[in-house]
Amino acid sequence: MQPLQPMRVDWVATPPPGAYPQPQGRSRRLSYGGPPHYPVPPRWGFPLLAWRWPTAVPGTVEQADSVDGVRRLGRTAQNTLWLLAAVALWGAFSENWRYVLVSLSRFGALSAGVVSASDAMVVSSSAITITGCFLALIFGLLWLRRARNVAATLVGYGPSRSDTAVLVGLIVPGVNLVVPGSVLAELEHAVARRPADERPTPSKLLRWWWGLWAGSGLTVVVVVLWSFRSSTQALADGVLLHAFADLVLTGLAVTSALVVRRITTLLLPVDAASVRLMRVVEVKDAPEPPLRPVRASGSPR
Repeated sequence: MQPLQPMRVDWVATPPPGAYPQPQGRSRRLSYGGPPHYPVPPRWGFPLLAWRWPTAVPGTVEQADSVDGVRRLGRTAQNTLWLLAAVALWGAFSENWRYVLVSLSRFGALSAGVVSASDAMVVSSSAITITGCFLALIFGLLWLRRARNVAATLVGYGPSRSDTAVLVGLIVPGVNLVVPGSVLAELEHAVARRPADERPTPSKLLRWWWGLWAGSGLTVVVVVLWSFRSSTQALADGVLLHAFADLVLTGLAVTSALVVRRITTLLLPVDAASVRLMRVVEVKDAPEPPLRPVRASGSPR
């Protein structure tokens, strides 16, 4: 009997399935087919302008309160106020012409066409003036709210009145003759970068606006009360009173546009191109500079 031979075993180690990523098949090389072409001209692309702030590019998302937003709202409010001033001046001219026709009617009958034209001018100017007042008030309030928020962010302290208190101050009769002026004085104080503990001092332009604002409100009250009088002389005087109210409204609209422009300009950053460069030509009565000590020869500089 022959002895048993030991069995020969070869151990082969292989990695488990999934241990290494399987090599992907070699991708097929695409041949160059020329530049891309479209069935219609594409409408996408970068704007043809130099680098600007993101809020200055049309179509981008704008922050709720930004200096750029204040500038745009201020421009809209100014345009509305200038238009209101022109219409109010037109209304004053129409009322004066009506008063002239009333005076001429004492000496004879007037032409029907002239009277109809005068009535059309008065009615149309009154309707457009009322619409312009509402638009100017809306845009002015929107500009004021945004300007107050931006000013508070820039200077580091907020206004003393909230937006609700300012709105109530514009609605309550009597109070609305005082509150708007103080609100604008605080805003002007803030945009001028003055300290918070200093009492606001309105500028000359703002004082003129404040006086015209109060005078316009009082004139409206007088006009409404005068309309209850029905005598012939009262009706004639009412025409002159309407003309005076339109003139006051014209002055108020002009000063309001100037105030909006002034405060908006103070909020905007200084343009380097608009700064006038200056150089020192001569210095008078200046102290003599101290003498430099004598340096020994050979000493290092």
